[in-house]
Parts: sequence; structure tokens; C-alpha cells
Amino acid sequence: MTIADIRKNAEHKMQQSIDAFKNSLTKVRTGRANPALLDTVQVEYYGSMLPLSQVANLSLLDARTIGVAPWEKGMGAKIEKAIRESDLGLNPASQGDLIRVPMPPMTEERRKELTKVVKGEGEQAKIAIRNLRRDANEAVKKLVKDKIASEDDERRAQDDIQKLTDRMISEVDRLVAAKEQDIMAV
Repeated sequence: MTIADIRKNAEHKMQQSIDAFKNSLTKVRTGRANPALLDTVQVEYYGSMLPLSQVANLSLLDARTIGVAPWEKGMGAKIEKAIRESDLGLNPASQGDLIRVPMPPMTEERRKELTKVVKGEGEQAKIAIRNLRRDANEAVKKLVKDKIASEDDERRAQDDIQKLTDRMISEVDRLVAAKEQDIMAV
């Protein structure tokens, strides 16, 4: 393994950490409706638990309402119950074949709580990135110890890995700031 391989591997893993962070941000509620909010809801379907998106069509009816259209007639009540019992604090209402899930307006206190959750998620992503930096630096040190790379190469590689880490952490900070702004917008 060369220094270039170590850097490429570290960059790939850091990017995966950022992608996972972006994915977890979609689950944090803002004032607007977002069908991804219901991704965690599981519905009982013929004896097995399935994600809501596998038994119904999710769509936005307007800025504050998600529409859930079950693919089978008898699933409406089960879907309503699953949404109501999820920890999202939503109260679905059936309207013929369509289930409307209105987003209740968030209080100022709830908005502040959610920004704390987002900051915590961001901190976890930064920790993961820093751990990857440490692993990459240790791999470079091992190359120097095994006399595959010189100490000058080690210094350059560590600087390069640090710049990569700084770039990834600033990306996490940017995502956190954008999400906080989205949550606090009334």
C-alpha cells in the first residue's frame, strides 16, 4: 500500500461519513413536510415488518402535508396506526383511499431542541472524520517504520491528510449551519 492509496482510502471513507450524516439530516424534521421523514416508520404486512415506502406511495400534497396512498385497500388502518405510534408526533387522517399526514407547526422550544440534535449529529460526523485521519496517519507512520516511505514523505502525507480532514469538517459545518437555518425558518 502506498501513501496515495492511504490518502484515497481515507478520502473515500470520509466522504462516506459525510453521506451518512446527510442521510441522518433528512430524518430531522423542519417546518416543511418531507416524505423522507416517514422512512423510519415500519408497517406490519402479512406478518413481517416493512418500511412504509414498500407498502404505500408517499407524496407531498402541499408544503405542510404528506400524502400516503396504500397499494392495497386493507392497509390503510395499519399504516395510520404505524404512523401514529411512531415517535414522530404525527397524527394521520384518513380521507378515502388517501391518508393525509399534516405536519404540526413547531414551537420555538422544539426548534431549539432540533438544532441541538443536528449539532450533536454533526459532532459525531466530525469525530468519525478525525478517527479516519488518525487511522490514515498511523498507516503512513507504519510505511515509514517499514522503510517503504521517507520521513519527508510522511510529513507531506500528514499535511495532505490534514487538509483533506479540514475540508471534510468544513463541509459538515456547512451542512449543520444550513440545516439549523432550515429548522429555525418559520
